[in-house]
Amino acid sequence: MRPLGTALVGLGKVAETHADALASLPASRFVAVCDSDPDRGAAFAEKYGVRQYQRLDDLLGDAEVESVNVCTPHPTHAGIAVRAARAGRHVLVEKPMAIRLSDCDAMIGAAAAGGVKLGVISQRRLYEPVVRVRDAIAEGRIGQPALGTLMVLGWRSEDYYRLDPWRGTWAGEGGGVLVTQVTHHLDLFQWLMGPVAELFGYWANLAHPSIEVDDTAVAVLRFASGALGSIVASNCQNPGLFGRIHVHGSSGASVGVQVESGSAFISGVTSAVEPPINDIWTIPGEEGLLDGWQLQDRERAEQVDIMRVYHRRQIEDFLSAIVEDRPPLVSGEEGRKSVELFTAIYRSQRTRAPVRFPLTPEPLDDPLSLP
Repeated sequence: MRPLGTALVGLGKVAETHADALASLPASRFVAVCDSDPDRGAAFAEKYGVRQYQRLDDLLGDAEVESVNVCTPHPTHAGIAVRAARAGRHVLVEKPMAIRLSDCDAMIGAAAAGGVKLGVISQRRLYEPVVRVRDAIAEGRIGQPALGTLMVLGWRSEDYYRLDPWRGTWAGEGGGVLVTQVTHHLDLFQWLMGPVAELFGYWANLAHPSIEVDDTAVAVLRFASGALGSIVASNCQNPGLFGRIHVHGSSGASVGVQVESGSAFISGVTSAVEPPINDIWTIPGEEGLLDGWQLQDRERAEQVDIMRVYHRRQIEDFLSAIVEDRPPLVSGEEGRKSVELFTAIYRSQRTRAPVRFPLTPEPLDDPLSLP
């Protein structure tokens, strides 16, 4: 298989993870990077032996670039992805896909019109404990999902928000804990529980007066299947406690995954993390598997870098999807679903009313920050 010419746009915290994958995967021929900071771009170009661009148009004018990974701040994803798709380049975008449903739809439409693949990073779908939960549900081993709970209790310090000037602002980040810290969890929650029918939610800033955006959010959900659910998300627990998703079935059996012990890791900053594990498993006849799985997952974490290996696997899947002309692991349509969830919580707060799905995309001037 001929390697695809790949490029990276945006060289911030998570960029090294993408660059390492693009530079080492057999399906990739890493050829270029693009960043508005010339010094940062030069450092990447020298390290990986690639060409450096400061302007997106110049990168897209490079005939060797066939696929682009986008790692810029959230509000810029849509504009870059649309321009790349219109130029005939495949696009893999970091989470969240965008900050508005209208942006997601523009990205999906541009990819379809350009005949290119569009994918969204959600590498936690590949975590082995998450896959076990997904398989148990798909195989009917808990009956039908009846109740789902998502609880993320983490911590972000003032130093975290000073890492980049765009953090903690509506204009620069598009949201707070919902958009940045729990997008992955929202994706997993709807992936495991199925389509949402209705949601009622609140958000607040309870412990970070120096930032504009939410550090806490709660919601109750009714799924299309009739199942119920709840979301509790917070950056206010110091130290961070955990990130967990539990699914309780109609048979009475329960399965769960602790995606994080402590706070979610910060790409390019966190040096080590505890492995994801299954923390609840009461399927009749399978109760004894939990200890063995936890041991496996802890041993695996000693052999691989959890903060990089699953990104690598998803990037590898995306490149294979291009060659095989199939949907990637997380398509644009899938990536849109977590944006719809956090949009619904913001909208419910504003209207003080339940929000029914599917949501109507908001106008481009819609003020997400209105309480």
